[in-house]
Amino acid sequence: MEIEIATIGGFEEVGRQMTAVRAGEDVVVFDMGLNLSQVLIHDNVETEQMHSLDLIDMGAIPDDRVMSDLEGDVQAIVPTHGHLDHIGAISKLAHRYNAPVVATPYTIELVKQQVKGENKFSVDNDLVKMDAGGTMSIGPQCELEFVNVSHSVIDAINPVLHTPEGSVVYGLDKRIDHNPVIGDPIDMERFREIGREDNGVLCYIEDCTNAGHKGRTPSESVARTHLKDTLQSIEDYDGGIVATTFSSHIARVKSLVEFAEEIGRKPVLLGRSMEKYSGTAERLDFVEFPGDLGMYGHRKSVDRTFKRIMKEGKEKFLPVVTGHQGEPRAMLTRMARGETPFELDDGDKVIFSARVIPEPTNEGQRYQAERLLKMQGARIYDEIHVSGHLREEGHYQMLDALQPQHVIPGHQDLQGFAPYVDLAESQGYAVGRDLHVTRNGNMITLVE
Repeated sequence: MEIEIATIGGFEEVGRQMTAVRAGEDVVVFDMGLNLSQVLIHDNVETEQMHSLDLIDMGAIPDDRVMSDLEGDVQAIVPTHGHLDHIGAISKLAHRYNAPVVATPYTIELVKQQVKGENKFSVDNDLVKMDAGGTMSIGPQCELEFVNVSHSVIDAINPVLHTPEGSVVYGLDKRIDHNPVIGDPIDMERFREIGREDNGVLCYIEDCTNAGHKGRTPSESVARTHLKDTLQSIEDYDGGIVATTFSSHIARVKSLVEFAEEIGRKPVLLGRSMEKYSGTAERLDFVEFPGDLGMYGHRKSVDRTFKRIMKEGKEKFLPVVTGHQGEPRAMLTRMARGETPFELDDGDKVIFSARVIPEPTNEGQRYQAERLLKMQGARIYDEIHVSGHLREEGHYQMLDALQPQHVIPGHQDLQGFAPYVDLAESQGYAVGRDLHVTRNGNMITLVE
């Protein structure tokens, strides 16, 4: 059977992920993502109103026109998890393909919301839920399997396309976490089985985000302990404490809510994306929050909540807000600019339970937000976080478990690929033979 891979997006940057695998006459598309930084550099861009071709020209979504070079029919569109760099282009591109979107329940719910907000295209692809551990047929000879992984968003998987020539494992995004705060541990046993069954793993496509960092990525339980220690250390402060994290990081939000109550403060979730992700997770029973937990996304509701906090006393509350990257319209940035009823005083604490995404736009915005906060006298607690991506030893473990015949680094630019290439070469792979360093828009033939 002919096996061909199109590396469409995410092979020159972190963002706008999209990869297609052709096995014979059947094609599976993994991810359709957005590169948010390419949107943020423009003022007042509303992607919901824009045409896909304009977004492609901006470098904001994958240029999927290379798909016309694949001689097969798309049977499924498979986003691995609910982050925008993996689902953010589905509303712009999925309607071009007569194929269902297949994903885990939480991811499907986020895709539904993404599609519902689309104003330019009508996206009526079937949305099919499949749990981790589930399988479905792809054409007469192939099978799609979801393997459970741990990431910084719940209900994440690595999809595996089983073909007569061996399996194609799409390895974006994960960490090896045996003690997660929410959900099951990564299924390393299943990865080892896949590496040793039938014809083994034909190809492994891997996320290289943290490949240049030594050691292993700590468990989310480590971040939870760090966060608890930080909040307990300022438990006696009688002023304002504000926390921010990734809105999609439900495990971290859960920890913030629990620890706020432990130090005698009432947690409240503020910001549109904070309300969306946490509300969806609670509705689908992935997390249980206190019955009186406030979640407010609309600006008027948020400002009313801030007025209440100022009236009743900042020392009684812990607002958990959007804006950990310094996004211009996010809640924390508005607070830093003095555009909300919440008044920061000298000595008030701001907890960043997130790291800066290593990209110039994010780094610049985050720096500006921190400077504005410090000008108001805020004390910054930074890097209370663990990554959702593998470090060097995690990558070594995955190569050892899967023993793939071919490896394709992804989710980075060429500079970001370099540490992973060094690791793979140390394990016997060679660039140009079975280690394929590629760019957006390229085709790689594995079996002719």
